[in-house]
Parts: sequence; structure tokens; C-alpha cells
Amino acid sequence: MTAELVRGQNHPLSQARLEIRVSAGTPIVAAATLGDEDGRAHSVEWVAHPGAPTLPGLEVSRQAAADHRLAVDLDALSAEVHRVSVLLALPMGVGGPVSFGSAAVPFVAVTGLDGTEVASYTITGLDAESAVVALELYRRQGAWKVRAVGQGYAGGLAELLTDQGLPQAPQLATSINSAVVEGLARSLQAPPPRTPEGDRSRQTATSALGPDQSGSPYTTQGATGPYPGAEGATGPYGGAPGRPDGGASATDPAATQPTPAVPSSGGPIDYSHPRRQNAAPPPPPPTAPPAEPGQPARPVAGDATGWSMDERLYNQVWGMFEDLARTTAAYRSAVDFADTRLEKELDQVLSDPRSRIGGQGDAARETAQAKHVQLVDQAREALERDLVQLTAEADVVEPALPVAYARWDNPAWHAYRVPMEMPMAFRLGDLQLPESDPLRIPMLVRLPLERGLWIDAGRTAASDGSFADSHELRQLAMESAVAHTARLLAVHPADEFTVHVIDPAGSGAQALAPLVRAGVLAAPPAVGAAGVADVLGRLTQRVDLVQMAVRGGAADSLPPGFDTSQQLLVVNDFPHGFDDRAVNQLRYLADEGPAVGVHLMMVADREESSAYGPLLDPLWRGLLRLTPVPDDHLADPWVGHAWTYEPCLVPHGSQVLEQVLAQVAAARAKYR
Repeated sequence: MTAELVRGQNHPLSQARLEIRVSAGTPIVAAATLGDEDGRAHSVEWVAHPGAPTLPGLEVSRQAAADHRLAVDLDALSAEVHRVSVLLALPMGVGGPVSFGSAAVPFVAVTGLDGTEVASYTITGLDAESAVVALELYRRQGAWKVRAVGQGYAGGLAELLTDQGLPQAPQLATSINSAVVEGLARSLQAPPPRTPEGDRSRQTATSALGPDQSGSPYTTQGATGPYPGAEGATGPYGGAPGRPDGGASATDPAATQPTPAVPSSGGPIDYSHPRRQNAAPPPPPPTAPPAEPGQPARPVAGDATGWSMDERLYNQVWGMFEDLARTTAAYRSAVDFADTRLEKELDQVLSDPRSRIGGQGDAARETAQAKHVQLVDQAREALERDLVQLTAEADVVEPALPVAYARWDNPAWHAYRVPMEMPMAFRLGDLQLPESDPLRIPMLVRLPLERGLWIDAGRTAASDGSFADSHELRQLAMESAVAHTARLLAVHPADEFTVHVIDPAGSGAQALAPLVRAGVLAAPPAVGAAGVADVLGRLTQRVDLVQMAVRGGAADSLPPGFDTSQQLLVVNDFPHGFDDRAVNQLRYLADEGPAVGVHLMMVADREESSAYGPLLDPLWRGLLRLTPVPDDHLADPWVGHAWTYEPCLVPHGSQVLEQVLAQVAAARAKYR
């Protein structure tokens, strides 16, 4: 049972290994001090903060953020330690709130490692304070307890640390704030494994939908792309997922659990939901306003579970995707059943010579047709009802999305500021099904990227034949790549995302102009064979170096001045200007790069690259195929729906991309 504490209240702790989760709604600094029996910290070595985030049995966040997770192992603490105080402070000089009275109310929860909440505390009553002791874990008669403190300090971290008994408090407070503002505490490490954390509160079924090897749930439809995925329009799982004649329903979890496909390149794909678990974390989602009697509940933005509004919206979008997949599967299954039943009944009529002609046969055929129409109408009515509800939800959710999830025409971009932490995911485009037009679901892909992107510049990307001019399609593909690149730059903290471009023949100069003019590229686009070799050589060497450091547990020993930011390589016009060595380097970057923060975005025509034969097959399979025009090449791993993907492009004539890139460039200039 979760204990909701008030100031001064305590609660026993039965576990030694804990997480302390903080949700503040605005970037804050999280730190912790160790105290003796009198609650006094002996020295600065008893303080865990962004500049020194790790102590025995204690680890805090390395930078200011709206949400934090602090790790505590009570058994690993020194015998001298009798108290762990969790400190929250507003960073100074970053343009945010200067006191907690003008910021969102912080929420703190103590949980087990499995996410099960032990105790929580909402810190109310703060006004001019800019630092607060949120709660403390303390040892009493050999047992540990948690106490809600909520003691604020108008003098900020310096006053708080002085009260903790530290004579060097002013200097330590200054160094902590400097580490946050200047980004000195950022360290390079391998991306952590994705663990299930969250579920959509309104879902009762537990269908498996999740990332393949990219952190994305989307695979590629068989005939239209090179990836292992659906084996046809009805999916790889044996046709329709449910039948209205007493078989499995599309909303039955047993009907939607897929059999994991095994790609030709290796092991099975993990189809588990990337944020799903049995116990949902607080705080609770917003409550929908009461609905009219007999009407469905009114949708609200953020009605899924999560530790922040961004996480709730992410899970809500996932829920909408799941709901649309289920309701469409049910509709298609019902129509398929109606068609099968009609064929069976007509066959029975024709098989009886007495009913082939005359009034009896006509009546039997009319009855069969009427039953068919009735079944299809019922299925369509249920589909329309669900689509109305989903459309209403989309109308509420879309305007509330943060910039990482928002379309380029969303007003949220007009209030854009360079973030202080990387979001959970970012938007690559929209997804829809033929039955759902005009409803579109945002296509969100987890960060950091675990799989590169391939922007298809070939004519197969325009399946409707509307682009007879291959040059026009190539140009549109490059514009799509620039839009995706700009969004990735925009959603990362300043100086934590570096972009390299290879454009051997210079054909992408026009599309790349916004990135070049803004000065957000690591260097001008590389041209010619020499430029290709130089960029690929440096990035390959980087992957080798970081791999050795990480595997050897010596990430801190990287050369001084080593750029620890995420790296993106955008390649245009492949394979022009690439020899066999360069092709092998690209394959290496696609396979090994994501684990150490090096990502690949290819703008290429698969047909033109076929001369390399099977050499490139592993490369194509390792990338997520996107198109510059709407195309139904993506498949969900439940029932194999052919989802139509639409890229997220900047509206014609809009200056939003240039405005965003200008802010990114200005923020990056401060770190140089």
C-alpha cells in the first residue's frame, strides 16, 4: 500500500535498494547529502551532486531536468551514515523560475527497483525558496525509514548546505550551479537497456507491441521494402485476428499476441511494449470532465500513466495507436467473416438443383445478401463509433504535444527553447489506415536512436506514380532528411548532438542550405571521394575508441576535449562516390554505431545501389525505411496492418525551421 506522506510524517522502508523519483514540471537540480547521527555532513565528499554524481550506495542525476531518478542502496552506505537527505534546487542563470513559488509543485516518490511505490510526498507551501530538502532516509534502531521534510531555503543551495553543516557550502553551491549551467557533468556511457515503465491506464488488454531492434514498433511490409516484416496485407500471423462468430476477438489479448518473426540477420525481434508494466507509476493522470449520461467519457490530453506530462502523452499516443489497430482489425475481421458467410450460403443455394432457379433460389440469395449487408453495417457502425472517439482524442492530444512530438505547424514551436535534457522520443511522421482517414496517429520513435534511418529516394517511394521526375523525388527525400535532422538537433540539449553530412556530388546543397546557413553542422558537407573517406574514417575511429573505453570500463579515460555528444551522419546520393571500403565502413557504423552514440541517416535509391548485391543487404535491414511521400510500407507486429506513413515536413513558406535552427546555433555557440 502506498503511503502518501505529509510534512513531518515518516514511513518504514522494507527494501534496501530504492529509487527516488522526482517530477517538477521545470528543470531543477537534484542532489543528496549524507549525514551522521546528528544529521551533519562531514565534508564535500558526503554530497552527491551533478558535478560528482556518485557516492557509495548513492547516485544522482548529472544535469538539471524536470524529472529525476536517484538510486539508493542502503546496505552499501558507510556505517557512519545515518541519514540521506534529498535536495532539490532551481538552477540559477538559465532563465527559468527563480523560486519554487513560481514553479510547478515538486512531487517526490520512493519506489522499489520494480517501480512499486513505497511512499510519496507532494511538496506544497513553498514560496520564495529556491532550494528545499525534499525528504530524508534515516536509520533508527537498525531500521531505515523515510520522512517528508519540505524545508525550504530562500538563500538557495548555499544556505541549505550551510544548514547541513558544510563550512565550504558557498563554494560547493557555486560549483554545482556551474556544472549544471556549463554542462561539465555530462559523461559518455553506453545507452541503458530499455525497460518497461508505464502503461495506458484505460487499456485492459495487454497486446504485445514494441520496438524491433530500433526502439520503434514499426517493421516494413514485405513486398514494398527490404526488411523482414509482414508477409502480405493480412500480416504474418495467419490472417485476420478475430472472428465475430465465436472465435477470438480483436480485443482479446490472446488474439493479438504475435509470434515473433526471426529476421534473416539474426535473433528474434522483441515485440514487448517499450513502456509497459503491471504497476502504473504516479502521479495520477488528469481526470476527464464528466460526460453526458449515456455518452463516452470526454478525452483529455495526458490521460495515460507516467512520471511527467511528456511521458503521459507518449503513452497516450501509444494507446491511440493500439486502439486504432484493434478496432480496424475487428472491422476487417467482421467484413471477412461476412464475405465468407455470404460465399458459403450462395454455394449452398447453387449446390441444390431445386433452388438454382425460380423464386426459392432468388429468395435465398436475397436473404444471404441481406445478412451480409447487416453484418457489414454493424461492423462499420462499431468502427465509426470508435473512430469518432479516437478523432476527438486526437483533437485534444495534438495541440498539447511538446515540440519533440509536435508537427512543424504546431504553435508549440513558436515558444521553442533549447531543452536541457533529451526527451523520451521524437516524431518522425504520421500513421494512418485506409479506414481511418483523415485520422492520423503520430509516429514516435524512442531516443536515443537504436537504429539508423533510410530515406527512400527511389521511385518505389512514390507508389502512386505521381513523381515521374526522379530529380524531384530526390529533392523531396533530401528535404525530409533535413527536417528530421533539424528536429533531432532541436530536441537535444545544446552541444549534445553533432551532425556530419556527406554529399559527394553536392546535389543536396539546396536542401541542406538551412543547416549550413545556421551553422549547426560540425563542418561543411563533405564532397568528393576524399571527403567521404575523411568523414567515414573519423567516425569509424570514434566508434572503435569509444567501444574500447566502454568495454574496458574506462569511459573517463577518453582523450581530453573528446566530444561526448551523440553523432549523426547524413549521407546523400549513395552510392555515388563510395568505394568498397567506404561501403564496409557504412555497414560498420550502422551495426556498431548506435550503441556508442553514432547514428546513420541514408538518403538513397535502393535500386541504384543494387550493383553492390548482397553486400548491402545487412545495411538496408539495419535501417528503418521512411519515404518522402505517403506510402503504406510499415507494418505493426500485431496483425500486420499496412500503415500509411506520411513524413513530418515543414509547411511550405514557413520560417519555423530557420527560427528553431537559429536558437540551436545560438545555444551551441555558448558552449564553444
